[in-house]
Amino acid sequence: MRDFTGHGVGATFHSGLIIPHYDSAPVYDDVMEVGMVFTIEPMLTLGTHEWDMWADDWTVVTRDRSITAQFEHTLVVTERGAEVLTLP
Repeated sequence: MRDFTGHGVGATFHSGLIIPHYDSAPVYDDVMEVGMVFTIEPMLTLGTHEWDMWADDWTVVTRDRSITAQFEHTLVVTERGAEVLTLP
């Protein structure tokens, strides 16, 4: 799923930072810096990466209707590395 990515979190929830979940080098080469907050949102599918959006403008399915899973975590970059903010 290449059209859906993780994103920066800032003054607006979806900031301009794009976090792809596939090898996109060198198109996206932002350096993570202390204080940055962003999401990672990998999507796995047993079929095609092509997708359709339902009329509700929210639900997305693969064109072949294969089994798909999506996960999301929000992280902050600290002096010691990355801290996952969405864990209990």
